[in-house]
Parts: sequence; structure tokens; C-alpha cells
Amino acid sequence: MPFSDSSIPLPPRPMDPKKDLAVYGYGTVAWKERMEEWKKKQSDKLQVVKHQGGKGGENNGGDELDDPDLPMMDEGRQPLSRKLPISSSKISPYRLIIILRLVILGLFFHYRILHPVNDAYGLWLTSVICEIWFAVSWILDQFPKWYPIERETYLDRLSLRYEKEGKPSELASVDVFVSTVDPMKEPPLITANTVLSILAVDYPVDKVACYVSDDGAAMLTFEAISETSEFARKWVPFCKRFSIEPRAPEWYFAQKVDYLKDRVDPAFIRERRAMKREYEEFKVRINGLVATAQKVPEDGWTMQDGTPWPGNNVRDHPGMIQVFLGHNGVHDVEGNELPRLVYVSREKRPGFDHHKKAGAMNSLVRVSAIITNAPYMLNVDCDHYINNSKALREAMCFMMDPTSGKKICYVQFPQRFDGIDRHDRYSNRNVVFFDINMKGLDGIQGPIYVGTGCVFRRQALYGYDAPIKKKPPGRTCNCLPKWCCCCCRSKKKNKKSKSNEKKKSKDASKQIHALENIEEGIEGIDNEKSALMPQIKFEKKFGQSSVFIASTLMEDGGVPKGASSASLLKEAIHVISCGYEDKTEWGKEIGWIYGSVTEDILTGFKMHCHGWRSVYCMPKRPAFKGSAPINLSDRLHQVLRWALGSVEILLSRHCPIWYGYGCGLKWLERFSYINSVVYPLTSIPLIAYCTLPAVCLLTGKFIVPEISNYASIIFMALFISIAATGILEMQWGGVGIHDWWRNEQFWVIGGASAHLFALFQGLLKVLAGVNTNFTVTSKAADDGEFSDLYLFKWTSLLIPPMTLLIINIIGVVVGISDAINNGYETWGPLFGKLFFALWVIVHLYPFLKGWLGKQDRLPTIIVVWSILLASVLTLLWVRINPFVSKGGIVLEVCGLDCN
Repeated sequence: MPFSDSSIPLPPRPMDPKKDLAVYGYGTVAWKERMEEWKKKQSDKLQVVKHQGGKGGENNGGDELDDPDLPMMDEGRQPLSRKLPISSSKISPYRLIIILRLVILGLFFHYRILHPVNDAYGLWLTSVICEIWFAVSWILDQFPKWYPIERETYLDRLSLRYEKEGKPSELASVDVFVSTVDPMKEPPLITANTVLSILAVDYPVDKVACYVSDDGAAMLTFEAISETSEFARKWVPFCKRFSIEPRAPEWYFAQKVDYLKDRVDPAFIRERRAMKREYEEFKVRINGLVATAQKVPEDGWTMQDGTPWPGNNVRDHPGMIQVFLGHNGVHDVEGNELPRLVYVSREKRPGFDHHKKAGAMNSLVRVSAIITNAPYMLNVDCDHYINNSKALREAMCFMMDPTSGKKICYVQFPQRFDGIDRHDRYSNRNVVFFDINMKGLDGIQGPIYVGTGCVFRRQALYGYDAPIKKKPPGRTCNCLPKWCCCCCRSKKKNKKSKSNEKKKSKDASKQIHALENIEEGIEGIDNEKSALMPQIKFEKKFGQSSVFIASTLMEDGGVPKGASSASLLKEAIHVISCGYEDKTEWGKEIGWIYGSVTEDILTGFKMHCHGWRSVYCMPKRPAFKGSAPINLSDRLHQVLRWALGSVEILLSRHCPIWYGYGCGLKWLERFSYINSVVYPLTSIPLIAYCTLPAVCLLTGKFIVPEISNYASIIFMALFISIAATGILEMQWGGVGIHDWWRNEQFWVIGGASAHLFALFQGLLKVLAGVNTNFTVTSKAADDGEFSDLYLFKWTSLLIPPMTLLIINIIGVVVGISDAINNGYETWGPLFGKLFFALWVIVHLYPFLKGWLGKQDRLPTIIVVWSILLASVLTLLWVRINPFVSKGGIVLEVCGLDCN
């Protein structure tokens, strides 16, 4: 029983206070008194350790700790994190509703299939096929949420275990990767803020290194990083002295809060004002660089010494590495060390496939292994700054946990965003995915990798299998009948031989000892250890860099002893050459996996197939924040890219439907990955289903026959179960109804536009080798905080949802006019059709607002509404036609003599 510290809230033990402790096997009541005395002594001892750094406290109470009858756990030895299962009062009704919904779905399809509509057989068949696909996609999405969990971390325990006063910090090193390409689309000021938040993170400075990948080889980015390194000398000590949050200056100074609250130190007020002036000057310098970069000289850019900038030709330039900050280098204004800051631009030559972001990330993996070789790596996009300075410590609570940390390949943080309007019209926050789906996956094998805000274990990225936990011995033949031993002995032998073979193969690929004596200045290596995997086998896997190979065998990280900085930089240039990955396993089994524009899904999938598990960390203060596209066209193009990547994976050998069986991937985790690659297929049945209401209203037919009482009960039960599932998900996920409804709306908008285009573009790309690009023409708008929200950019992605919206509006008008024309007795059947059409229109409402834009754009609105109004009036005129009676005129009978 661990002692409890009053300053550290601990959960109550699951014990019944009415029962005697002897019931739990602790012994006599006298044990309780000894336990209370021991707890008091341990609490006193912990206070001594906290205030005196452990001096004089190591022997105090040592006799009590040696007592075999008493627990041996103090606060520093407790787990660094724990799971928090969703309470049974929330999850049990949720699971019950899921089972009931499955039963209702079975009854629903039984009725739908056995009751076709004879006079509208095509409509009926189309609707049934669509509904079956929707049910399958719902199952793939629903069951990975069967075991949702939450987690909490104990940062104080992490410090007690790995940061003892008077001793160097034992926290693991972390290499942070920031990727950028085009400084004109990704403003250098945003990238600079991300870098500053990394350099100021609450972590030992000698344990952090920041690598900026400039895949566009832009001199603007290089100079912006140089300016950032200078400003960091002032910004970093300011952040750490006053413990401010967030540590990205742009967002810190933009906070609409009273920064004087709870701060009476006049030094803070004075220094904050001075720092704000410094930052404004820094912004002026960065913006000046951007303005200068708008006009590119005919001969390209030149450096200060007059030589041409090596990256003038973006597609043909050598590799570049520049170390701006680092250990024993430039210090901050207070004389303290700063984290290492490294600029990297990999070599690019015509004729080589550079694999876009995945290739850039793999280059950073190799460069960082040569220069710092931290055992863990954090990957962030250039527009995602660290919002919680303790984010790395949060991740280390999982990675460095001695009991469960060894099997964790990465810690994924949720994405949170700035600059989104409060209505979140296009579901940019994606709260349903990050707060519901990801929690469900965390209860199985872990969340999928979403491309940013993720801390990796370096060894997991190198393609190694997860360590296998030894199971305790089970029953032996001594406790089984003799006849059982005879029949199971041969099986045991086979299992034993197979396990031995697996063990040998694991040992052969296990990376424990540092391979040295590979580059100049590196010492010798044990021949027996090196024989485990011959040098040539290493080179086929990792490439022809002996220094890099040496780094892969250092499980705890670190740079080989004796290597000079010059030789390491030379080797780092070598590993980012464009031909380095040829005939290696990079992008196939190692690092970020190639083959899709959404390399994040593939990379996480491969690691889970190797038996690793991931962890979802949601600290109270969001760890990272980024920017998101808030206008409709940019949002649809973002969704298009994600869906295109899923289609590429679906048509590749890495498709989770058929890849990785017999490995460490759990079945429900496979369901989630299958759902993440097949969801673009839903676009076809979704568009067909959204077209059916208009067709029914225009033709007077319907997808169901005359509804009986039994059918009405089934339909009502299905609607209630769908609503109940959503409500209960919102309850245990902590998601508001507004976010849930926006997610439902954008599911229809994205499915009817971006997913459809991604499906056809992916088929053309994979099967025919045709690379189709959609062009976007933008209109300038800059007149408010959310001016981009009203920015209308024409793109072909808008055509399908616009068509659905128009035909359903026309269908509603035609249906109502037809009911008026034929009498009110036909309004009953009309209600079902109108409800069907209005369901589509309501889901497309955010698209309608984004399409019409701001109210001061009168020409566009007038033209659009004129066309719609003319169509409506024409249809009403045709339907009502006051010059024709209900029965019509029969000229053949009365001729010209009609009275």
C-alpha cells in the first residue's frame, strides 16, 4: 500500500471501508497500526528529500524499508501514468444501445429487402444498396470505440525519479522536427514562433534539439531561422524566468487576458513591456525579409560573401546544414546554454523521387541520428506551436515508465486550433474524431498517427518489433492427467522450437550495443556483438553510412565517442543526399513510409503491425495548437488530400484489409485502419442517397411502399437508436452537441465533394498513372479577424454539393406545388418525401452559407437567387396552370359548341 502525500491527489483505493483489512489478506489489525506509522515516517522522509535533495534522507528510515512485511514503494517508484476507464454508468448504456442498434438494423434490412417497391424498383434497389453500405461503414467506425479510456500523468513522479537535486537530469533526450516547404504559403513568422516555443520548452536544454527541414531550400527561410536564433537569446530566458504560457510570442502577446492578474512583481511588468517591444522589432525584421523575397533577382539570390545561394534552383541543389545554436555555442543573454537549433535542406536532383514530406522527415531522422541521436523524436508542422511547455514531460511519463513504456512506439497528442470562428462552420476542430474516436482507439492498441504533435521512439521508426513481455509459467503436466501429457507433449515441443527460432531472430535484430570503430576517431567494437548482424546487412537496411549504423544500435541514444563535429557534419550531408535511400528499406520498412500523400496513416499502421502500441495523451492545457483553413474551398482541398491518401493506401499492398495478418495488429485496431482507408468509397452511395429525395419528389415515387404499423415501429426505433448512440457518445466523450452536429454536416459536405474527387483522382493516379490537379482561383479579402471565412474561392469541388442542394430545393418546391394542385389528400405521403429532402438541405446548410458568402456581394447573390426563383416560378406555373381545369378539356366531345 503506497503512502499518500497530501499535496498530491491520489485516487481512492477500491476497498470497502466497512470491511476489516483482514478480509483482504493483510493479516491482523495490528498491521494497520504499523502501516499508519510507516506511512507517517515515509511522508516525513519524502519532505526531507524534496527540500534537501535527498541529503541526509537516504539512511533515515532505512530499517523500515528493509522490513519485508512492509511495502517498498515510495512516490518516486510509482507509475508515471495510469488509465482512467470511462465510468460504467456512461459506457454500459452506450454498449447496450450499440447492441440494440445492431438488432434493429437486422430487422430494418429484413423489412426493406422483403418489401420492394414494384412501381419504383430502381429507386428501391438503389436505396437498399446505399443503406447496406452505410451500415457497414457504421460498424467499422463504431466498434473501435467499444473500449474508450482516458489517461492521466504524474509529472511530479517523473521529476522525483529522473531529476534528483544536485545530479544531472536523467530525462531522455528529444529531437524535435519542424517541416516547412514554401515560405510564401507558410509564413516565416509562423515558423519562427513554432521554433521559439520549442527552444523555450520546459525541459533540460542539453536534452532538446530542434531541426528545421526546409524542403523548398528558400533563402528566406534560412534568414528567418537566423533571425529567430538571435531573438531566442532574449525570449527563452524571459519565458523560463516568469513561467509564461504559451511560449510562442505571437500568441502570448495576443492573449486577451489580464496579464497583471496574480503578478505583483514590478520586474515582470517592466520586462514584459520591453520584451513586447523586442518582439515587434523582430516582426518588422521578419516582415522585411518577406517583402524583400517578393522580388527575386534575375541571377538568383546571393549570400553575404557574394556567392550564389545554393538553393536558387529548388529542384536541383546540394544538401545544406547549418547549426545556429547548440551546446557550448551561443548562450542566451543571461549566459545560459540554449537548445541546439539546426537548419536542414536535403539534396534534390532531377530524376529522383523525393517523396515529399515523408522523404523530408526521413532525412531529418538520419541527420538527427548523426548529430544528436536522441532516443525520442517529436514531429510538429511549422504552424503547430507548443502551447503547453510541459508537453515533452507529459510524453516522457509514458515513454520512460519502467513498466509499460518499453512497448510504446509513439505518444499522440490531439490537434487543437487557433483562429477558428466560434460556430466552426466547417468542423475544423474535428472534436468528434479527437475526443471520441481517438479515446476509443487508445483502449485497444492506441491512436493512429495524425501527422503532427507526436513523440516517437526512434527504435520503433527503425522497423524493429516491439519487445515481447515474458508470460508467467502456466499449468504443467504435473497437474494434468497423464494421458493429457502424451497428447500435448509434441505440441509443446513444436511451440518451443518455434519460440526459440523467433527468439533467435529477435536477438539477431535487437539493437543494444553501440557499433563503433566505423568512422574516424571511433573506437573498436566487440566482434561477437557485431556478428549478430553483419555490416553488409546493416547497409542494405539503413544505407551506406557507418556512423548512422552505429547510431541505430544505441538504444539509449547518444553520439559515438571520439567523433569530431566536422566529421559528423560531413556524414550528415552524406545521409541527406538524394541517392542515399536507393536499394535500402527507407520508406518501405524504416522511417516514414512512402506510397501515399498521407504518410502518417501508413507510418503508424506499420508500427502497430510490428506489435507496438501507441498512447493518446490529452493534458488539461492543450499540448499543441495550430492554424486551420477556415474558408470552404481551402477546407475542402485539405479534406481532398486526406481522402486521396486513403485511396492510395486502399489500392496498395499496405492496405489493412489484406496486409499484416499474423502480426501484432489487433482486430479492432484493424477495423479502425480499414475504416480510415475505405471512407472515400462512401461518397458514391452518399451522393446517390442525397439525390433520391429530389427524384422521389419530381416523379411522385418513393423508396418504401405504404408503411405499416410494424414498419413504423422499426423506423422509429432506428431513428431513436441513432440519436441515442450520438447522445451517449457526446456524454462520455465530453463533446458538445454543436460540435457533433457540425461534424455530421461536414460529413455530408465532404463526402459529396472532396471524397468523390479523391476517389476518381486516386483511381487515375494508381491505375493509369495520371496525376490530376484541381486549380483554385482566390479572391482577396482582408477586412476582419475571420475575413477568410467569407472568402469565396471557386473550385470544381463545389459542383457536386451545389447540384445536390439545387435539385433538392427544386424537388421540395415541385412536391409542394404538386400537392396543392392535386388536393390536400396527398399531403400525408408527401411528408416522408419532404422530410427526406429537408434532411439533405439541412446538412448542406453550411455549404450554402459558404457559397453565398458575405451579404455585400450583391451581384453573385442576385444572379444565383434569380436563377433559383425563375426555376421555382416556372415549375409552379407548370404544375398549377390556372387555365386548365382539373379534369381537363375534351375537345373531341364538345367541339366548338361547348357551353
